[in-house]
Amino acid sequence: MMKGEEVTPTKNTERTQTESAKDEGEAALTIAMAKTSKRRNGVTGVISLILILVSQNVKVAECRVASGASNAIQYPAINCRKHSALLTEFGGVGDGKTSNTRVFRNAISKLSQYASDGGAQLVVPPGKWLTGPFNLTSHFTLFLEYGAVLLASQDESEWPQLPVLPSYGRGRDAPAGRFSSLIFGTNLVDVVITGQNGTIDGQGLYWWNKFHMKQLTLTRPYLIEIMYSSQIQISNLTLLNSPSWFVHPIYSSNIIIKGLTIMAPVTSPNTDGIDPDSCTSTRIEDCYIVSGDDCIAVKSGWDEYGIKFGMPTQHLVIRRITCISPDSAMIALGSEMSGGIQDVRAEDLTAINTESAVRIKTAVGRGAYVKNIFVKGMNLNTMKYVFWMDGSYGDHPDPHYNPRALPLITGISYSNVIAKNVTKSARLAGISGDPFTEICMSNVSIQLSAQQKKLQWNCSNVAGVTSRVIPYPCPLLPEKGNFDCPFPNDILPIENVQFRTCNL
Repeated sequence: MMKGEEVTPTKNTERTQTESAKDEGEAALTIAMAKTSKRRNGVTGVISLILILVSQNVKVAECRVASGASNAIQYPAINCRKHSALLTEFGGVGDGKTSNTRVFRNAISKLSQYASDGGAQLVVPPGKWLTGPFNLTSHFTLFLEYGAVLLASQDESEWPQLPVLPSYGRGRDAPAGRFSSLIFGTNLVDVVITGQNGTIDGQGLYWWNKFHMKQLTLTRPYLIEIMYSSQIQISNLTLLNSPSWFVHPIYSSNIIIKGLTIMAPVTSPNTDGIDPDSCTSTRIEDCYIVSGDDCIAVKSGWDEYGIKFGMPTQHLVIRRITCISPDSAMIALGSEMSGGIQDVRAEDLTAINTESAVRIKTAVGRGAYVKNIFVKGMNLNTMKYVFWMDGSYGDHPDPHYNPRALPLITGISYSNVIAKNVTKSARLAGISGDPFTEICMSNVSIQLSAQQKKLQWNCSNVAGVTSRVIPYPCPLLPEKGNFDCPFPNDILPIENVQFRTCNL
């Protein structure tokens, strides 16, 4: 793959579309009976009444009750839906060229009427479905079948503009507003985005080029963003080439992100994998991420805007993650952490060719805290730093930040770490007059690379203890005998959420 080139899905299948009835000579209202279609797995297709306004080329599909047959396609979800419809029943065309933006919006609007009657699911069949952004609705499932590929439109006029996030005060790419994400939702409850490893391709090269050429007047879109919402599931999908961050839940709670394959060129700008932002009770697990920025970036607002908004990210579970990102971290905490970050539990983590493992990023003016962070079981291969904490990271949204707003960084625990081919064991730099405290490291084995630095531990303005750490740590983190750093034994409520078996 050439530098900057988009990641391309390896498999795509096409599906024959049922042709709609047409009458070129009449502007009449026609009611046609759609042909019966069969699903690939042998499930008998349903017959739907299609209302066709020929003169306006508008279709309205009748929703059917989801199948309960034993041979129906099944999938795990937090909630199942009573009603179901195919995108093609609303006029969708999966040729990779025809815009389906209006089709998605009309379909979701139609299906929203079932929110109080068991909810509805919109099924995207195999094909290449070009679309601009669309908004989700409550008690709703978006399901991408195997071979279904959503292609983000590169027609900028199709992308709505949104105001800046209140906890940030400005956009990340430009001071003004931002573009909507491809899949967007706000003030929702009970939303599922899932599939049979269907693909959502952000076609981000267009946006990356604008970023590099400094042509952006608004912040680039994310691939998926959910705001002010609860009971969210994003699972079993392949996500490619986001214009910026891939998955951004913000101001939300009770979120499960599971079984995602996320891929972007490692040179692509700001393509964070998953960014929980001012969220409570989030579970991220079983994800494989290759990106041009942090694989997971935990956030909660930027300087005075985040302090004023005051919504932390807390009760976050991260487990069974594999990350490749040569210039960034497997997990970053901050640097936008001005609402606070606490009670993060990360375990069973694999990083291959990353700049660092779990990194803390903050600065004077951020305020708030990063505390009670527990990391256990990291298998690391080829990286610059195993441990990295930085108290002078990042810029500010404007000159009005408070230089007396110092962040509290305390209670950071790492245990059971195996690292190979490492350049430098640790770079730990707190803030003068505001040291990072209660750092704990136990059972750590670091094997150095041929390019190893002579000074393996670079520590300043930090305090803590260590046990069984090789190479021997810096004097600010003295060995204190044989012990294990803490990791919580209690189970968070989000860990107890179980999936149901649902049918298409």
